[in-house]
Amino acid sequence: MVEIKEINSGKRSELRKFTHFPTDYLYSDNDCYVPNMCLDDLTMFDPKENPAFDFCEAVYYMAYRDGKPVGRIAGIINRKVNERSGELEGRFGFIDYIDDEEVVDALINAVTTWVKSRGMTRLTGPLGFTDMDPEGMLVEGFDREGTQATIYNHAYYVKHMERLGFVKNADWLEFRIKVPESVPEKMMRIANIVKTRYDIGTIRFTSRKKMVKEYGNAIFSVINEAYDSLFGYSPLSEKQIKHYINLYLPFLPLNCLSLIIKNDTRELIGVGIAIPSLSKALIKCRGRLLPMGWLHMLKALKGKNDVVDLMLVAIKPEYQSKGVNSLLFTDLIPSFIENGYSYAESNPELEANQRVQQQWQYFETEQHKRRRAFTKEI
Repeated sequence: MVEIKEINSGKRSELRKFTHFPTDYLYSDNDCYVPNMCLDDLTMFDPKENPAFDFCEAVYYMAYRDGKPVGRIAGIINRKVNERSGELEGRFGFIDYIDDEEVVDALINAVTTWVKSRGMTRLTGPLGFTDMDPEGMLVEGFDREGTQATIYNHAYYVKHMERLGFVKNADWLEFRIKVPESVPEKMMRIANIVKTRYDIGTIRFTSRKKMVKEYGNAIFSVINEAYDSLFGYSPLSEKQIKHYINLYLPFLPLNCLSLIIKNDTRELIGVGIAIPSLSKALIKCRGRLLPMGWLHMLKALKGKNDVVDLMLVAIKPEYQSKGVNSLLFTDLIPSFIENGYSYAESNPELEANQRVQQQWQYFETEQHKRRRAFTKEI
């Protein structure tokens, strides 16, 4: 018999059980699963720490059989997204389970009951609180190593979603991109034309403090504008922007950050953020900094690493489809080459966003993963 227990989000000890379940039970011997950083997870799920709770509410459940944890799921309602879309949609996310119909049904039923009690008529996921969280269930690429920004799951997850009547709502594609020996000639020509035509250029920083002071808020404002029309996007509030500035920007390698500005006003119009892959480091330390996890992370950031993760590319809407993003790559590729990166991971891109995928036409690529958001009327 399966027992469903609600997790008290106010107790760190209970949240740890929820966050550690996939790492400690389902994927303890899986070479493709990349654990999340445990401290980040605790912050994400804590209403006192995550500013998304200003417009979200959530519930966390764990499934047990004979006293042993066998699954977990979160139910989320993002009121901001629902107000923008006009839909009454609940989300499920952070879902993991053993290959057992009774377990899966109990988890989905618990969240369905919760979102219906709040007036929702549709259930969609896996999604996080906002787009800054991992989203989309892996449906292709189970034999490929994950990234720090994505979800990994067993292939059997998908059959249970389909068995329960969930259907495709949106897909994301992921590409493995070979870092070229030099900037592609055609891309360089386009970049030079665009620089002159729009009087724009790229800038770099050697001081993180100066970068954050001058462009911290602007980076996330550009992200808000660039992603505003994308599937399920939840615009970042001022409080969230401040949170993410403090959480991420002080640790970004500056040689993997490129900013596009208007030359006359210094206004930010585009941003490209990459980071050395932390996948192998997170696998080794199982998402824990102590006792020695910090050393694995430091080696990944400072030592030899042949993979770089492209975390995001954001261009203001009025400059999209004009070749402006070519400036980011002509700026970043020399750094990738200097750092010894052989491949770049694109991370998820919406299947329908062909403008983003066209930027890889100058490179040798492999579309090696696909993930999906499922949806169902309830």
